[in-house]
Amino acid sequence: MIEVIILNKFEELCQTASDTNVDIVNYSFSSSRIKGLYCNGNVAINNEIDTDAERICVLAEELGHHVTTSGNILDQSSASNRKQERIARMWAYNRLIGLRGIVDCYNAGCQNTYEMAETLNVTEDFLLEALFCYKEKYGVYAQIDNYIVYFIPNIGVCEIR
Repeated sequence: MIEVIILNKFEELCQTASDTNVDIVNYSFSSSRIKGLYCNGNVAINNEIDTDAERICVLAEELGHHVTTSGNILDQSSASNRKQERIARMWAYNRLIGLRGIVDCYNAGCQNTYEMAETLNVTEDFLLEALFCYKEKYGVYAQIDNYIVYFIPNIGVCEIR
């Protein structure tokens, strides 16, 4: 008999971290504004984060830094650092949401961004930021398989038959 193991998003991200030699630690930051930090193969997640969805979003973004950025990018007054921050966030958006996730929400009957965020197990703020970035990247719409995902004037999905 073959045992099937289904991982949740946080566990999947932890597996990705393990596969890429990234250690994850809970940390008590001096400021509650700091949610997470990546440095040299280590991710620290603020231990005051109280929702699974927020922990997932923070871990995905910090893993995005591991995969996509290099060096110290804490100084966000630098255009180069802001660009690297955006690339890491886009990695996280694509990993947790992507066009496929938007279509899945449509097929699940989601009626608003709150329901979409619940379905995707991300925060609504994270989802809204992702949708804004997708709108900047794709413009009016993007096609995936037999679906068109509209970003302008509002988020919408249309199935092509």
